[in-house]
Amino acid sequence: MAERGRPREFLLEDALDRAIEVFWRQGFEGTTLDDLTTAMGINRPSLYAAFGNKEETFKLAVQRYALVDMAYVDDAIAQPTARTVAEHYLRSNVLAITDPEKPAGCLSVQAGLTGSPEHHRVVAFLNDSRAAGEERFAERFQQAIAAGDLLPNQDARELAKYLATITAGMAVQAASGATRSELEPIAARALLGFPTQ
Repeated sequence: MAERGRPREFLLEDALDRAIEVFWRQGFEGTTLDDLTTAMGINRPSLYAAFGNKEETFKLAVQRYALVDMAYVDDAIAQPTARTVAEHYLRSNVLAITDPEKPAGCLSVQAGLTGSPEHHRVVAFLNDSRAAGEERFAERFQQAIAAGDLLPNQDARELAKYLATITAGMAVQAASGATRSELEPIAARALLGFPTQ
């Protein structure tokens, strides 16, 4: 007999999208299992069976957030010059962190830059996730230096760290109430850090 209704993976994605919003608004430590099960519309045994414990659910939520909400990173890295990489990333980031349909700011920033000792694995996971994103930009900027697109005296890792620092700061500003129109000039000013040939 054919299975009726939506495929299970879509139901799981829907539930995970709701978990993302809870973690985004409340942080990892501020989110309880009851918060998750209520938002996801499932009971605890179903959560454990589908996603694992709270920490594993959080990691899956961050991975899905990176895949869906931060898909613009791939588009940015594919841009033809270092400056357009940075410009696409910064402008897309401003749109994402001020999307009225989502919580303000960034999940990986809001959810737990710090945590109690028992949650050190979550903090390390977020740090590693951010570092991996930064490394992708460093590699792309190194390509730009080798191609002569960026001045040869530029440091690819420094540029990547600069970009990560600007976007993290804008995420904190957005979470504190900064508007899109207030952040767009900051993104534009940040592009001055990308001198071209």
